Amino acid sequence: MRFLDEVKIFVKSGDGGAGAISFRREKYIPKGGPDGGDGGRGGDVILVADAHLNTLIDFRYVQHIKARRGGHGMGKGRTGKSSPNVLVKVPVGTVVRDDADGHVLFDLIEEGQQVLLARGGDGGRGNIHFKTSTNRAPRRSEPGFPGEERWLRLELKLLADVGLVGFPNAGKSSLITKVSAARPKVADYPFTTLTPNLGMVSHGYQSSFVMADIPGLIPGASEGQGLGHAFLKHVERCAVLLHLVDVLPMDESDPLENFQTLESELSAYSKSLTAKPRWLVLTKADLLSEEAQTAILSRFQDAFADIPIRLISSVNGQGVDDLKADLAQWVAQCRLEHGDHWGEPLDDAPTKAGKVREKPDPLPEEEDDHDVEVIWAP
Repeated sequence: MRFLDEVKIFVKSGDGGAGAISFRREKYIPKGGPDGGDGGRGGDVILVADAHLNTLIDFRYVQHIKARRGGHGMGKGRTGKSSPNVLVKVPVGTVVRDDADGHVLFDLIEEGQQVLLARGGDGGRGNIHFKTSTNRAPRRSEPGFPGEERWLRLELKLLADVGLVGFPNAGKSSLITKVSAARPKVADYPFTTLTPNLGMVSHGYQSSFVMADIPGLIPGASEGQGLGHAFLKHVERCAVLLHLVDVLPMDESDPLENFQTLESELSAYSKSLTAKPRWLVLTKADLLSEEAQTAILSRFQDAFADIPIRLISSVNGQGVDDLKADLAQWVAQCRLEHGDHWGEPLDDAPTKAGKVREKPDPLPEEEDDHDVEVIWAP
């Protein structure tokens, strides 16, 4: 199934039905008076969070969502039929923005949560409401009130406690495969992971947390290099970020410089994201001797004394159990302090909402080399 995490949609609620102009006409009842009924109410457009969905792919070919108009009023005081509401299901973790200015309108983080996107118009009043002592046969009614319409942008930001970030082939997919039942594709070439993956990590009998694995970043990702940094939206809600650094990169680059480059790319995406708690995880320790492991661990501890540093190997399991236990304790402490609710989307995270596409420059006018004067005469 294709993964889609951002769409632009148009929603319109139903217009209200028009009130009726009618008069009571029965045998032996002359001048029965007005009996025009009211119009029915238009349908609402409601967004519903569904835990069984994990992508916005359903909106790829259905971007215009409209509710039906309410029924018109009828004679004998009959009210028009109200239209049913349109329920639109989206994954849990969907953020709704106003596409005009990018303002966050709703954040659906609970199963079954419902938000009203567009309210249906009320029905107009029939002529039965306009009779007075001086106007006993009113020929007046109200049209239905129009429904609301707006352009919105839906952004899916996955709900996870721990987020894995790093360069391609840093061991992110191998780690989530080792500690959870998730089975992302693992291979020995870059950009094996093209879509985010979630894994449930269990520690003990009653302790568990969700880990998110996103596609790798490369230098220049903030400028669109590689897959860009669009997938970083899926780690915005995480309580802690794990920065995975390969101790023996395939390109023979410096691991410490790679970590600094990774920090720069995260800062280019959002300053608030770099302010989140982060741990440095050195991967593929099985490729180094014990002396080399001690040396590189000491180098990183000297350079980044304020960051927790772990040395692991997903192949032989070195340090993985200790890392999992420490993460479970950290997540439990965060839930105790902040409650069992997901983090909010970052205010300074980039978004396509609120951006107006620039019109292309007009083509230069062609010069007339024929010296022909054209005169228009109506």
